[in-house]
Amino acid sequence: MKGKEWYQADDVAQEYDDKRFSDGGRHIDRREKQAVLEALGPVDGQRVLEIACGTGRFTVMLAEHGADVVGLDISGAMLAQGREKARRAGVLDAVEFMRGDAARLPFPDDHFDAVFAMRFFHLADTPRAFLREMARVSKEIVFFDTFNRFSSRSVYNWLLPMGSRLYARFEVEDLLGDVGLHLVGEAHDFVLPYGLYREIPDEVAGHLREMDMGLRGSALGEKLASVSYWTASV
Repeated sequence: MKGKEWYQADDVAQEYDDKRFSDGGRHIDRREKQAVLEALGPVDGQRVLEIACGTGRFTVMLAEHGADVVGLDISGAMLAQGREKARRAGVLDAVEFMRGDAARLPFPDDHFDAVFAMRFFHLADTPRAFLREMARVSKEIVFFDTFNRFSSRSVYNWLLPMGSRLYARFEVEDLLGDVGLHLVGEAHDFVLPYGLYREIPDEVAGHLREMDMGLRGSALGEKLASVSYWTASV
């Protein structure tokens, strides 16, 4: 996985949320959480696995909605942040944080009602292996996001030290077909560069987000969207 050593550093875990989801980054956080909830539907009483859970943004949110959640990540430092977040939210009993490899999930077939990964596939060096494992342990729903090849992300990507794996639609469809999944829902967003929001104050980001959402509703906006959310069924 790209940036594996960087990602596991203690100082990265401590500053991860503040650097990415404060100020203008709140608009990213809000949209991503909405996408997860829309894809998974009512999760009360459901067993859910989050791949690459990081500091537990989504893990804790789903526990607050009544899910029984397992968050898996390669970084012990990130998992420690997640446990503290769950403790503060009062949902620690509903969440299990595990350190593990997403390409070899330590669960039996059909163990979860839903499995999802956010902010993961752009770093995955073997996406089929990861997606195949997600499909194996899910009874029904597999959800993930990608950065899109034909979008503003392709320009922004040049500025990143690690870069990102970018996907065209046909590549996502091929991935799903190869692991026996069926596409049942999709959404496309962020015509403006995704990382731009993290670099500007919340007030300025709010105005840009309004413009971005207006573009999103057009055919051109959907075509140029830098992020896609994919919902598949087993």
